[in-house]
Amino acid sequence: MADTPTSIADLRKSYERAELSEDASQADPLKQFEQWLKEAIAAKVPEPNAMTLATVGSNLRPSTRVVLIKGYDERGIDWYTNYDSRKGIELAGNPYAALQFHWVELERTVRIEGVVEKVSAEESDAYFNSRPLDSRIGAWASPQSEVIPSRSVLVTNAAKYGAKFLLQPPRPPHWGGYRLKPDSWQFWQGRRSRLHDRLRYTLQADANWLRERLAP
Repeated sequence: MADTPTSIADLRKSYERAELSEDASQADPLKQFEQWLKEAIAAKVPEPNAMTLATVGSNLRPSTRVVLIKGYDERGIDWYTNYDSRKGIELAGNPYAALQFHWVELERTVRIEGVVEKVSAEESDAYFNSRPLDSRIGAWASPQSEVIPSRSVLVTNAAKYGAKFLLQPPRPPHWGGYRLKPDSWQFWQGRRSRLHDRLRYTLQADANWLRERLAP
């Protein structure tokens, strides 16, 4: 194999920023997530609201993409997208999915697994109407995940729907929100010597959370 200026195999980092102990962590994983998300926002890490969404298609092949969290509470984690996209089609066939946040600067990762459902039409309408006009027109203009011959298709569609709807585009029927209802959370904090801290929360039959430490 040809030499590179910096060998990928030799790239290493010592994780030394923080620790995650059972005593210092929240008993409720949602509260622990909220604490870490607020700290990521306060630290001004790039795109603290970006999360990787993993779905599985009918062919059993997994796929991932980055989406943006738009809300969270005891019901779950929310994001919005095109229902006819690859992720939408895969979720329609298999509602189980996984999310991951990676806040590199804080040496932290959060993994969330659970079942996904659509949010209510009222919630989707409210969020859609809060978006900038260009984004609302874009939801109509982009046949997400479909093959298109050139970018001009998007530009032409945007002009067409902009002229049609002017300043009041309605929410497209193929666009709206999803909510992942967690049954498992994992919080990972980088530590020295690759002896990282890793706590898993698993939802129990009595609706309480079992917190366990996993080997890194």
